[in-house]
Amino acid sequence: MRVALLANLKKNAPTWPGMPPDRWDDLDSEATIETITRALEAGGHQVTFLEGDVTLFDRLREVKPEICFNICEGHFGDGREAHVPALLEMMRIPYTGSRVLTLALALDKPMTKRVLAYHGLPTPAFQVFERLNEPLDPDLRFPLFAKPSQEGTGMGVSAESIVRDESQLRAQLQRIFERYGQPALVERFIEGREVTVGIVGNLSTPVAWRVPQDEEAPRILRGLHFFPPLEVDMAAYPEEEAGVYTSRIKVEMAHEFHYLCPAPLSPEQVEEFQWLAAAVFRVIGCLDVARIDFRLDANDGNKPHILEVNPLPGLNPDYSDLCVEAKADGWTYEELINEILNVAAERYGLL
Repeated sequence: MRVALLANLKKNAPTWPGMPPDRWDDLDSEATIETITRALEAGGHQVTFLEGDVTLFDRLREVKPEICFNICEGHFGDGREAHVPALLEMMRIPYTGSRVLTLALALDKPMTKRVLAYHGLPTPAFQVFERLNEPLDPDLRFPLFAKPSQEGTGMGVSAESIVRDESQLRAQLQRIFERYGQPALVERFIEGREVTVGIVGNLSTPVAWRVPQDEEAPRILRGLHFFPPLEVDMAAYPEEEAGVYTSRIKVEMAHEFHYLCPAPLSPEQVEEFQWLAAAVFRVIGCLDVARIDFRLDANDGNKPHILEVNPLPGLNPDYSDLCVEAKADGWTYEELINEILNVAAERYGLL
């Protein structure tokens, strides 16, 4: 097939005075684009890379792809990850990954948590702060965890995100407001292990964007392939990271990634993680690929809590969580990339 690989390269990103130094941490490197291109070509496809910016409309009309492999993060706005998919839908061009609503929703962490809570899925209690002097909800107890509400790749997440009293909370809120210019998400800090679960595939139809209310109903997992859960080995990182999967670990230490995959979990725990991941995939409306992040509450019998859902997981072959999990499952990088393309192509009736 003629495949257009759509992404936002760090080297092409706009800059301006006073821009936060981590503003484009979630954008892709040329090395990642080159490896994805080679993987797709190994699958027999003709690949053209296109930058996901304002030139994309005209370039797509020139290239005329049969399908797009989309990993665009976008540049501006609270729905930036949905910009390119919206354009593709307007032009009626098939593409990999989740649709407009899902991508806009997942980028808004508080709104995602509201959907999870509505469906009774375990996620830490939270509050959204828009002003520095807003009172803390009396139902929330320290320690808490404060981070930007609309960023990815751990942006704004550091040891300072763990706040243990009012003064630390207000200081962290001030940092978030000044640096990112957006509301802050403050949630109960879950002390314990951090685990992520990668998924490729699609739930077999028909399914609704809900989970069955009948607790005896079968857990619907059909059509999804779960990779072995990955646990970040926080003990291998400096103490100043405070046991948190920080932005510094994800970016500056990415090539020294310490992990356990498969994570040391019981079969019962793995089954529970898979069910919760499938439920999140379902109610958020994910398609083709996603990664769900969890924490096990060490103070509550290692109960899993859903932290985030990422419908655009990183695809760097050396250190991205999803790629590490696929490798642990016996998949080559080429198999992973082409399976994402294939399950999308099947949805559109191209295979």
